[in-house]
Amino acid sequence: MNWGFGIADTGTHTRGRKAPRANRFPQSAIRNPKSPNAFTLLELLLSLALVGVLMVAMNQFIFSMGELWGRGTDVRLFDRHVRAVTRFVEHTLESTVLPTAQGVQALSVQEIRTPDGGTDDLLTFELPAGCRVLAWGDTPLPDVVCSLGLRPGQGLTLYWHSRFETHFSDEPPRATVLSPLVTALSYDYYNAGFDSWQTYPALQRDSSGHWQLPTRVRLRFTYDRMSRETVITLPSASQALPLF
Repeated sequence: MNWGFGIADTGTHTRGRKAPRANRFPQSAIRNPKSPNAFTLLELLLSLALVGVLMVAMNQFIFSMGELWGRGTDVRLFDRHVRAVTRFVEHTLESTVLPTAQGVQALSVQEIRTPDGGTDDLLTFELPAGCRVLAWGDTPLPDVVCSLGLRPGQGLTLYWHSRFETHFSDEPPRATVLSPLVTALSYDYYNAGFDSWQTYPALQRDSSGHWQLPTRVRLRFTYDRMSRETVITLPSASQALPLF
């Protein structure tokens, strides 16, 4: 009887005790702050400082490259504009080599009335089929008489109107600005006697008082501190083709 009570008491005592909790993290997974593999606060601060210095250097590099690229873009756009305007004027003049149906020479100097009410002696030519830059309000007309001039403060200007317009002889021609960057228009004349070239800001007359066509036209483009000058050789006049 005493043994059975002793055994029963022992079992009741065992069920009442709490079993020890098992550690969920192995001992090897806990890093010792004194271990050589751990980062100290000083090392973390130095790393952050180095990253900050690197970011500042990269920002300065990017901004510097952007500034250099922006300056290069202005130069490229300016040069592209100079080439485009020069090619347009050159091709337009080349399309007027033959005399017109009215017997007028392809290139001549004529007194042109400007839209502001004045007059100017300008290099004049005729485009039988018109031109793509001419902004017609109505249906485009052929046989367009054009004059090339420079309007102060506005740039290289093309004056134009068609012979088929009702008020061709009464009203001044329209004006289309080809380039606001052209600040000077001059003319080159070749002097065969002295075998030399002379440049004039206006068209010249010969010794008899007749207008003399230049050999070349000079365009000066200016934008900010950039300046370019192009030379366009005028096409030589041809005789009219025979009619068959």
